[in-house]
Amino acid sequence: MPEKNIKVIIPAFNEQNSIAKVVQDIPKEWVNEIVVVNNNSQDSTAAVAREAGVTVLDEPRQGYGYACLKGIAYISSRQPQPDIVVFLDADYSDYPEELPALVQPILEEDVALVIGSRAIGDREKGAMTLQQLFGNWLATRLMGWLYGVHYTDLGPFRAVTFSALTKMNMRDKTYGWTVEMQLKAAKLGLKTAEVPVKYRKRRTGVSKVSGTLKGTILAGYKIIWTILRYR
Repeated sequence: MPEKNIKVIIPAFNEQNSIAKVVQDIPKEWVNEIVVVNNNSQDSTAAVAREAGVTVLDEPRQGYGYACLKGIAYISSRQPQPDIVVFLDADYSDYPEELPALVQPILEEDVALVIGSRAIGDREKGAMTLQQLFGNWLATRLMGWLYGVHYTDLGPFRAVTFSALTKMNMRDKTYGWTVEMQLKAAKLGLKTAEVPVKYRKRRTGVSKVSGTLKGTILAGYKIIWTILRYR
């Protein structure tokens, strides 16, 4: 177990069937607190998370970024503040047990931001849609051309030092959250790394982004707009 204070933020929208599995698989000896942000769920996500014994916050404003910002505001207001913050989705597509590998570059190599890359990891067939794969490819290529940084993924499973997260002054409320973090790391000259992570097909429900045509179009537009905006 590391000596660093590590906190996990999990945005969750209608994930009552998966949130307990996500919490269960997080290596508890590695983290100081798990924070689930209930993002206007219409099901029992919040109740299930509370039963799992974690901190649950309510964010009624719909949006992935809104949920992440709520979690950041909470951990920022409490003492001691964390050294490392890990972001993880609530749909059980990621493998939470890989958290130690995700934070290792921060602990051992003075890295500020680590992206769990599904592109270079072991991805279950069908876990990502064609539009997700193309969107990741296009977004990471644009970031390389415009910002001179090399990323292979915009994966939601990521770790960042709290000091770097504070400097980033994150603002996006919806789909542009992940790419905003990566762009700001580049603009601030922060040391970044990617580690391969496994990724599986979600077993219940559909993706809030790639599972619908509207979500796919809105996410794609927001990601591209964010890349160009910060340039």
